Amino acid sequence: MVTSVSDASVEAVVRGLLGAVNVDGGPTDRQLSVLGSITTHLWNRPDLDPAKLSGLNPKETAEQVTDPHERRRFHEVLVALEVCRHPLTQAQVESVEFYSAALEFDGPDLKIFRDLVDKGAASAAEDYSRFLAGNLKQRSEPSLVAEGSKSSAATSGAEPELLKRFEAFADLDPNSLGRVYLDFHRRNRIPLPGEQASPMNHFYVAHDMTHVIAGIEPTGPGEVALSGFQWAMNDNEVNSAALLASLVVHEAGFGQAGTLTTETGQLGMTGAAELLGQEMSRGSRCTGDFSLVDHFALAGEPLAEVRKSFGVQAPDDPADGHHNW
Repeated sequence: MVTSVSDASVEAVVRGLLGAVNVDGGPTDRQLSVLGSITTHLWNRPDLDPAKLSGLNPKETAEQVTDPHERRRFHEVLVALEVCRHPLTQAQVESVEFYSAALEFDGPDLKIFRDLVDKGAASAAEDYSRFLAGNLKQRSEPSLVAEGSKSSAATSGAEPELLKRFEAFADLDPNSLGRVYLDFHRRNRIPLPGEQASPMNHFYVAHDMTHVIAGIEPTGPGEVALSGFQWAMNDNEVNSAALLASLVVHEAGFGQAGTLTTETGQLGMTGAAELLGQEMSRGSRCTGDFSLVDHFALAGEPLAEVRKSFGVQAPDDPADGHHNW
């Protein structure tokens, strides 16, 4: 499922994005790095160097980028670039709003980041919390939702029945999805969903299964890259929300999604921008979206076969510290 723009539109999209971040003296090095990585890896245009191109203004961008799907993708990439400006400024937020209006696109990020610059991080965090609560069920393990399981948000303690299902994975083949899922939690010292009370438990099941199948580790850059992989795998409302949530938590640094500490500026780490572009490209080459399938039904299958069935290809550098392949 390719999340991309047509070959004819790539240059206009890139130049429009450049115009949108050309504020406060110009795009930052991080914004150029992220845009360059996406242009090279996802849109397959290494010949387009953002640092050497001129930008388009909102009107010019709207005239050249007319397809609604391409406008949606323009906006979602623009959000990623927006949060790469530290600190986020009034001029940057206003520029994003001008381009969004010209392309007739709206999104929850507009209010979140407007409040961040106008009212501060506390207000933006409240916006983000409402946004997260509004789509948490959509992003939770579908079999738990379908079974009518008691909502994690309503529990006052751990979920022993859920833990029993994970304990059964220990009897599966070592190379099965279920066993590798257990190994993922042990290796990274992450509690299994249900060990602790959390409104995020059923979300964690689907999220961590996506980590395992994609082969991406839960490092800071890895978390952002996973959301980019997922978005490129299937640009639907759920995966777009995942990308925004990851950017808020791991790049902007004012939201929480169950992390122990707030992370800021992960895309500024060495190799992180390149990793994001690479994983977007890898996600776009998948033949199906495995993020919200019935993972319990697949738990006994060999992980290699699960990956093959969804067309998941090996990462560019499996030994880079952000993968387990």
